Amino acid sequence: MGTEERAPLKPLPTHRPPTSERTAPRRPARRWGSFPTTADVGVWARGPDSAALLEALGLGLFALMTDLRTVRPREERAVSATGLDTTELVVSFLTELILVHEADGFLVREIRARPVGTPPTAVVAALRGEPFDPDRHPAGTEVKAATFHHLVFDPERGRARVIVDI
Repeated sequence: MGTEERAPLKPLPTHRPPTSERTAPRRPARRWGSFPTTADVGVWARGPDSAALLEALGLGLFALMTDLRTVRPREERAVSATGLDTTELVVSFLTELILVHEADGFLVREIRARPVGTPPTAVVAALRGEPFDPDRHPAGTEVKAATFHHLVFDPERGRARVIVDI
């Protein structure tokens, strides 16, 4: 054997766990969605408390009306609602959101709700969004009203659902 020079050895790669064990950033779980019913449509929500459930129900409602990704949080509005119990509060709150849209053509992108009482019988909410622009906002489903039919509002289990008239 000669006195040839050898290239230095490359270090071995460090151990990488399988893909399923890597800690890649995760997208947060979706907090709302819709489901079909016989003649109307339902909105479901998940969240850790009453405020999060009300916010998610409201965003789910507006997600029926347009693609929320196209709505910019440019303006702020405030709404409040009351009810004798949480069921009435949910319907009253969603009715206020529908009225903001019907009266002003306002689309909501962000909601910050502050429930009052335990269990809550009132809520004050800040809404951020902008007026409907047909050039940027695709028209979705027209929502006429929130109903009491099969309404669920269960903060202890972190879930809510409401059926809306379309």
